[in-house]
Amino acid sequence: MSAPPVVRVVPGQTVFFLCDIQTRFKPAIYAFDEVVATACKMLKLAKVLGIPVIVTEQNPRALGPTAPELDVASLGSLHLGTIAKSCFTMLTPEVKAILKAQNLKSVVIFGIESHVCVLQTSLDLLQAGYDVHVIADGVSSCNREEVPHALARMRQAGVQITTSESMGFQLQTDSARPNFKQFSAIIKEEKEQTTRTLGVLLPIARSNL
Repeated sequence: MSAPPVVRVVPGQTVFFLCDIQTRFKPAIYAFDEVVATACKMLKLAKVLGIPVIVTEQNPRALGPTAPELDVASLGSLHLGTIAKSCFTMLTPEVKAILKAQNLKSVVIFGIESHVCVLQTSLDLLQAGYDVHVIADGVSSCNREEVPHALARMRQAGVQITTSESMGFQLQTDSARPNFKQFSAIIKEEKEQTTRTLGVLLPIARSNL
């Protein structure tokens, strides 16, 4: 029996998916502040690494916009769009069109909820032929017990489960690149928050990583 193929993120063809991190969800989502902190870190990395970002909002007319802590505007041209949706997947017709136009291959997902929109988006992307990477310290649900089961389901389907810092290094690839000083500064700046977030979110996922 041949070994399964190694799935690696493709730096030049990668997009970040920021899934439904809206302030209205804060009272309901387990460790919402930690999810926001990881998302902020991923946006900082996106700017240094040149990774485009697609944002979705679940029924924003009723549930409001993306959390203001997430400075999407600062991404400039890397912000490929904020898409309103009612379905439980980010892979809407608008998002499909963006992915096709940009010739993207690897999708990195963080946001909420792990067992609903993150899961369904991941499965849809796999079915569409993309490689999918979910940030374990960047996803959560209303019920914390849902998270490990969602991660297990995604891993079973072929999703790569990783962490924010690991993904950053996978995309940076080399300390000789001219942006490494900026990249390293983010990693150091985020160190304490990353440690706190891992302590809150990773214990509930540990058996599935």
